[in-house]
Amino acid sequence: MASFSFELKPAAPFRLDLTVWALRRRPENLIDRWDGETYSRILLIQGAPLEIRVHSTGSVDSPVLHALVQGSRLSRRSEPEVRRTVITLLGAQLDLSPFYFLADRDRRLKRIVDQFRGMKPPCFPTVFEALINAVACQQLTLTVGIQLLNRLSALCGKEGTSGMHAFPAPDKVLQISLDQMRALGFSFAKARAISEVACAANAGELEFGRLSQLSDEELRERLMALKGIGRWSAEYAMLRGLGRLSIFPSDDAGARNKLEALFGSGARMSYSEVGRRVARWRPFAGLVYFHLLLSGLTERGLIRT
Repeated sequence: MASFSFELKPAAPFRLDLTVWALRRRPENLIDRWDGETYSRILLIQGAPLEIRVHSTGSVDSPVLHALVQGSRLSRRSEPEVRRTVITLLGAQLDLSPFYFLADRDRRLKRIVDQFRGMKPPCFPTVFEALINAVACQQLTLTVGIQLLNRLSALCGKEGTSGMHAFPAPDKVLQISLDQMRALGFSFAKARAISEVACAANAGELEFGRLSQLSDEELRERLMALKGIGRWSAEYAMLRGLGRLSIFPSDDAGARNKLEALFGSGARMSYSEVGRRVARWRPFAGLVYFHLLLSGLTERGLIRT
């Protein structure tokens, strides 16, 4: 098994643990793994499964990431793509100083932002992965949705040398039947939606460069044109798959509950009310969404701040 390593210097402040938890969301996640010190995942680079292991040294204000890449089909020519993917996954080069400036002037927001200082907004490597994550978690608990994703990856995601599985590529998803997906626990509607998204991705319709040219409204409509992709799924993918940090998925029940608690609101907020509340934080409303997620994970005892 071949290997190579490299270093990255993220834009400070940066905390690997908080960023990885914002990415993985639940300890049951077998695709994005965290052992308390090291983040690991199988990446598909030019069709080959490569295992990355990333740990951090230095301080929050002077961080260094150390990445080890291993695989049976590995060459040093893979390094630029691996490096770009790691930067995308961990939001490592994003300068959030304008967001911190905004938070310092908002009493409610400052408290939660200070608590999770150094979290960078993670982004899935592909829009396809973001949409499949959204479909799996529709109208289910996050834990159950992630368990479904684990099963899908184990069935048709390429296996790395350590036994971990990559998130499946669209062409591999298209090789399994709706009945096979239903046997994993997906409903018929979700299985059909996953197949639809895989078809679109396989045809090149979900390429980042192609979608990144669209406005938020155009992008939302384009994604919602896919069977099984509603408003929440589209906004979830816009934030987590295209890095649209202005987007707060307002139909997200968990985020809405945390937002209600932040504002001390006793009444359930509607979609439009959530939009009005988060408008003060644009173009960083999506960053607030990630901070609210970390707040919930802290209450579960999964994060130490």
